[in-house]
Amino acid sequence: MAVAMLTSCGRGLSGAGGEVTGVRSVAVNEPAPYGMVLIKRGSFEMGPSDKDSLWGMIPDTKGVSFDAFWMDQTEITNAKYRQFLFWVRDSIIRERLADPQYGGNDLFKITEDRYGEPVEPYLDWSRPIPWRRASEDELLAIESVNYINPITGEKKLDDKQMLFKYEVYDYTAAALRKHRLNPAERVRNTDIKVDPNEVVMISKDTAYVDEDGRVISETITRPLSSEWDFLNTYIINVYPDETCWVNDFNNAYNEPYTRMYFSHPGYDDYPVVGISWEQAKAFCVWRTNLFKQSLNMAQGQSIEPFRLPTEGEWEYAARAGKNENKYPWATDDLQNNKGCFLGNFKPGDGNYTEDGHLIPARVGSFSPNEFGLFDMAGNVAEWTSTSFSESGPAQMSDMNPELSYNAAKEDPYAMKKKVVRGGSWKDVAQFIRSDMRTFEYQNETRSYIGFRCARTQIGFSRSKGKK
Repeated sequence: MAVAMLTSCGRGLSGAGGEVTGVRSVAVNEPAPYGMVLIKRGSFEMGPSDKDSLWGMIPDTKGVSFDAFWMDQTEITNAKYRQFLFWVRDSIIRERLADPQYGGNDLFKITEDRYGEPVEPYLDWSRPIPWRRASEDELLAIESVNYINPITGEKKLDDKQMLFKYEVYDYTAAALRKHRLNPAERVRNTDIKVDPNEVVMISKDTAYVDEDGRVISETITRPLSSEWDFLNTYIINVYPDETCWVNDFNNAYNEPYTRMYFSHPGYDDYPVVGISWEQAKAFCVWRTNLFKQSLNMAQGQSIEPFRLPTEGEWEYAARAGKNENKYPWATDDLQNNKGCFLGNFKPGDGNYTEDGHLIPARVGSFSPNEFGLFDMAGNVAEWTSTSFSESGPAQMSDMNPELSYNAAKEDPYAMKKKVVRGGSWKDVAQFIRSDMRTFEYQNETRSYIGFRCARTQIGFSRSKGKK
């Protein structure tokens, strides 16, 4: 008896011949992320490339492999981070233009606030809005995000208001078998009797603004009840710490950098600093949302997010996948044959300027490595996603190695260390090696630490990239 092959719409499958032919998925046609280089999948020996008795480095390496991923060619600059900051600023203003407390009126009524919550009534966008001078009420909303120093009269953004709220669904925690909502699915050993009344405790991060305007962040532990237990909420102040220049260097005249480094257009293409690990993660979430909006995706579709690179990805990218490379360049020398330095670091005792720079250099000032990445040694050290452990790679898998620990607010401060890689403009040559690892606390901000983003490539791509 012949059996007809039908699709879900009732149409026959021509040429199926009674065989499984597969159902193809439909994906969003994503462009190559702007300013990123494709690092193709590969493997290498992670860890110190040789023994160094002076610095106590032991060549305890581990063979690891990585899937393909995208990585920013340069560190995130002041100009790029300022785009994020101004998005937060404009979102606050946009809300207040519809708020009666700030003189909200019909012209500026909006559909949703900066957190995606609906706001009614909404503006009829089909009606053209002519340019005109802002009213006093509108100026009140616009100026409300600024701060005027009562002594100097200087006006700038009020850093205390620059709060970015975001939510992250923890796919890893939700995937663990011990967290299954159905108790019968938690154990596959049929010799074990499952307790249907077992209480599974789950921890999640949450944040809110109290009646006094203070941000309250906490980690709560409660019985597992639904998928909502895997949704974490964060409210992060995203304004860079401009005071890091003074706090990092005692008895030094760094006031001009405190006042100008982030805000002056002359530093637009310099790497942003004074950014904590928490702020860098918030930037990645915002960048993901911005990219997703540009694709005009349908409801329910998702994309691979931008994120901080793992420690392993960072080292693999810096060393161009080569086991013998100490530095991003293919030599142990610090200068080329013309005597020019190959990176921005501290060449001598008290001598920061021999490489041509005193503080961070404009990104891309030195030649890229074989993967096409700039400033992977010196300039500014860079945050990774990885939690710091003395044993490092030994604790990690040999496939896409990562060590992740989402420290609760109540955890000891020592548990909030994150791996920092690459060394910086203030470091001597030993500390800008690609195989050198160090750490910083996740809420700390430094004048010598910045970041760049990464993004996993999904499936096979014909995109051109660096091997």
